[in-house]
Amino acid sequence: MSEQSQGWFSKLKQGLSRTRVNIVGLFSGGIVDEDFLEELESALIMADVGLDASKLILQRLRDQIKLKGLKTQEEVRLALRDEIYAILKSAEKPFDTTGAHPFVLMMVGINGAGKTTSIGKISKLLAKEGKSVLLAAGDTFRAAAKEQLAVWGDRNRVEVISQQGGDPAAVVFDAISSAKKRQTDVVIADTAGRLPTQINLMEELRRVYRSQGKALPGAPHEVLLVLDGTIGQNALLQVTAFDAATELTGLIITKLDGTAKGGVLVAIAQMRQSNPLPFYFIGVGEGIDDLQPFNALHFANTLVGLPADSELATE
Repeated sequence: MSEQSQGWFSKLKQGLSRTRVNIVGLFSGGIVDEDFLEELESALIMADVGLDASKLILQRLRDQIKLKGLKTQEEVRLALRDEIYAILKSAEKPFDTTGAHPFVLMMVGINGAGKTTSIGKISKLLAKEGKSVLLAAGDTFRAAAKEQLAVWGDRNRVEVISQQGGDPAAVVFDAISSAKKRQTDVVIADTAGRLPTQINLMEELRRVYRSQGKALPGAPHEVLLVLDGTIGQNALLQVTAFDAATELTGLIITKLDGTAKGGVLVAIAQMRQSNPLPFYFIGVGEGIDDLQPFNALHFANTLVGLPADSELATE
């Protein structure tokens, strides 16, 4: 593992310390019995892995204990990591903007989840790849939203298309039209934060979504929901609601640093096993480099207290 990867894993480990404390604390070298397994199931639920995913993992662990004759807690820890990874691996997928030109990325989510900040960080990642980027200030509701996006644009030397009090669908349409003329590689459309229960605002989001296809057939090519990693099981409701409105193609999970509810990634991945939703990026801090591609094995290792380079027991 590279020095950079080790540094990121260290941040992830520290960020998930509250999530993993009850799980890791169970592996004290004692015996593996039904009491231990029940405590482990409770610890998973407390970490917001979710009731369904926790029960599934424990059933598979019991099967593994019988099938392979697992006797020590360390053997069970490795098997637990493998089961968590088996659920998470469907959510690991590289973020790729080469499928269209311009490639249009729409960002959605509730207020305060970190959409605008994530846009700034993704813009920097794309700039590092040599991509030209145009930002669309589609959040025309929140005070200073346009200005906040402009700050990120200035930092990354990326132009921002905006309108004073304009219609968000029109702003995004104009940005895509401008990108086509300029041969820009990627357009990232910011949108106003809204709760799934705000029916009128969710309908407006659908209109913004449709306007992009009018500007460029096939757009948006990615619709990413930005989730606050501290909200726990409420994230499942957000995924379902925003998917119904905009046909989500991926997630960004922010604020995993310090949360006790980081296990919700397992719950989301389990909910979407039949129709996987990639976790393109996860965030463990405010720094520009604290948003990184999701690595299912690293996350599973961190959750159960294993080293970053611990390999799977079974492929």
